[in-house]
Amino acid sequence: MANVIKLHVNGGVQVVSTDPRASLLSVLRDQLDLTGTKYGCGEAQCGACTVLIDGHPRRSCITPVGTAAGRQITTIEGLEQHGKLHPVQEAFLTEEAMQCAYCTSGMIMTAVAFLKSNPSPTEEEIAHAMEGNICRCGTYPRIVAAIQRASHQGTQS
Repeated sequence: MANVIKLHVNGGVQVVSTDPRASLLSVLRDQLDLTGTKYGCGEAQCGACTVLIDGHPRRSCITPVGTAAGRQITTIEGLEQHGKLHPVQEAFLTEEAMQCAYCTSGMIMTAVAFLKSNPSPTEEEIAHAMEGNICRCGTYPRIVAAIQRASHQGTQS
């Protein structure tokens, strides 16, 4: 049964008609055309679908859209501000921290939330914070380097 649901996405308001049990991921991708968030495993194990809800990383593949109503949702598309990439996005590009890039949006979203809570992490803290995100290409050393770079540049944006 479809309900009208108001979502606060990337600083704007979107109204969708959907089953409140539908995954947030499917609504973002299929109804709002925000395709930067990826479907990976569908079981919250790989991190490709990570978005921020009220600033906290959440796996959108298992998050019912009804539970996200009225909360602030940020997708990878929402990190850019006024034509300028977020420092974590810039660092991922500089460090070439991607190969196929399928996991990249989830990695970046997890890193953004992590750096807000720990702006000067050690390499070990970064590795621990990123444990739930899988990169099938194995670019982990470059991902860690990118997050370290972003932490040195400041990520308060």
